[in-house]
Amino acid sequence: MHHFEYRNDSLHCEDVPVAHIARAVGTPLYLYSQATLERHFKAFQEAFAGAAPLVCYSAKANSSLAVLTLFRKWGSGLDIVSGGELFRGLKAGFEPRTIVYSGVGKRVDEIDAAIGHDILMFNIESMEELALINQRAGALNRRARIAIRINPDVDPQTHPYIATGLKKTKFGIDLATALAGYREARRMPNVEIAGIACHLGSQITSLGPFREAVTGLIQIFRELQALEIPVTYLDMGGGVGITYHEESPPRLDAYADTLIDAVDGTGLRLILEPGRVLVGNAGILVTRVLYRKQGKDKIFIVVDAGMNDLMRPALYQAYHAVQPVEQSARENIVADVVGPICESSDFLARDRSMPDACRDELLAVMGAGAYCFAMSSTYCSRPRVAEVMVYGDQFDVIRRPEDMQDLVRGEQLPHWLTKPSDPW
Repeated sequence: MHHFEYRNDSLHCEDVPVAHIARAVGTPLYLYSQATLERHFKAFQEAFAGAAPLVCYSAKANSSLAVLTLFRKWGSGLDIVSGGELFRGLKAGFEPRTIVYSGVGKRVDEIDAAIGHDILMFNIESMEELALINQRAGALNRRARIAIRINPDVDPQTHPYIATGLKKTKFGIDLATALAGYREARRMPNVEIAGIACHLGSQITSLGPFREAVTGLIQIFRELQALEIPVTYLDMGGGVGITYHEESPPRLDAYADTLIDAVDGTGLRLILEPGRVLVGNAGILVTRVLYRKQGKDKIFIVVDAGMNDLMRPALYQAYHAVQPVEQSARENIVADVVGPICESSDFLARDRSMPDACRDELLAVMGAGAYCFAMSSTYCSRPRVAEVMVYGDQFDVIRRPEDMQDLVRGEQLPHWLTKPSDPW
């Protein structure tokens, strides 16, 4: 359930009319429902209540300080993939011992910062990374806790760009190399083996891949036991899908039962890294119609939000429902909803059956809470848009819209262009 619904033909976010927020803040804007975020997080916790896992929200899905702070207040840990996400997480008040650091390309300064803050553990993605973390921990007179991220070569049956558990992807370490890695890590003086990690991908809509992966990881755990290598955590990552259109993702209780049954009797504590499933349907993108353009072969609804604001349709051909903010008795048309960017890939919807739309009307792009603002850019020198959160009958801007000065902040001319010179 999410808290976006029509009341008297006007779309509301919780108890606030979306049109009212658009008038106050301007468009485009991202709009989040706090009640939806809370409901999704509590549902996730309840599904796994019997196992007492460490739930580490995946910051990359939506790294707004307000969103991070809410999850921290509700008892979440944090899954990060960069030094910037570490910075954001600490600023939002997360305890370092609830932070797990994943990602294939950790820089030395990022590793040092994470070791210095004594995070829970690093998910190791390569043997060179393992050696570097041991070296940096020694230089800092610390011990770093680690898990090796296993690449189980399991097909998650999702878009290839967001599949991370296949052997052809850059992520994780194959099973044989991982076992050698654990033996090597046991001999390293500055690392402590803490867990086994895995992440299959994102927007997974069936339980089969999770079941196959966790079965293989438990076998790895048994082999480590035989080698007398103690392991505390089993990090199963995230990846549970949501409904954007016609998907039928697994029920959370069925997903929980699959993982809990697998670890039963092992003594392992689960770490879970949900992202999209918590925030995806808790947000929308509100955009205004600029023009209705009748082409020779189709109709284009030109809006003020572009691919720089919402990249997923251009990048993944992802589906987002597009709805009028104010409903009216209009016939449906088939149209492309497109933005102002000078790219043919600049679309929010293609060949979409939707109510006809006129200039200055507002549209809501649904399911825009995850991997939407987080992936936005200033391409074509378009300032990034506002983020707004609603709680009951209140709303507040949690990130102001950027202005033109923000576009050039930090830039400077090379010194030779600042000196007086002859005319060109």
